[in-house]
Amino acid sequence: MINILILQGPNLNLLGVKSSEIKKRLTLGKLNKEIRTSLQSKNIQLKFLQTHKEFQCINFLQRNRTKANGLLLIPTSWAKNNYTILETIKLIKINTSVVFFDEPYCFGTREKESIFIGDNLKSFAGDPVTSCIKGIEHLLQ
Repeated sequence: MINILILQGPNLNLLGVKSSEIKKRLTLGKLNKEIRTSLQSKNIQLKFLQTHKEFQCINFLQRNRTKANGLLLIPTSWAKNNYTILETIKLIKINTSVVFFDEPYCFGTREKESIFIGDNLKSFAGDPVTSCIKGIEHLLQ
C-alpha cells in the first residue's frame, strides 16, 4: 500500500467561494472527491489535512513521516515565507509535489514566488483537479 499525505494550506476551505466568482462551483470537498476517484483503482491510501495553523501542519508531517511515501502540498500563502514547513519537509526527506492553482482559482501565491524548492520538491501548476492529480502521479513514479 502506498501512503500519500495531502496537506492543504490556509483558506483552501474557501475554494467554493473563489470558484463561485466564475460560476464554476468547485469546493474543497469536490476537489478531494475528484482526487480520490482518480486513484480509485490504485492501491493508494490518502490522508488529508486542511489547516490554517502552522503547528498542525508540522505535527501532521512529523507524526506521519515514517508511514508516508509522498506529500502533496497545496501551500497557498505558506509558499511565500513559511520556512519552518520547508525545513520540516527537508528534514524528514519526504518526496513532495507542491501544487499552485492558476487563475481563476489562484489564492494569490504563484509558483514563481515559492520558497518551496529543493531536491525532493517538484512544483505543478494549473487548474486544481489536474494539477493535484499530476502531482500525485509524480509521487507514484
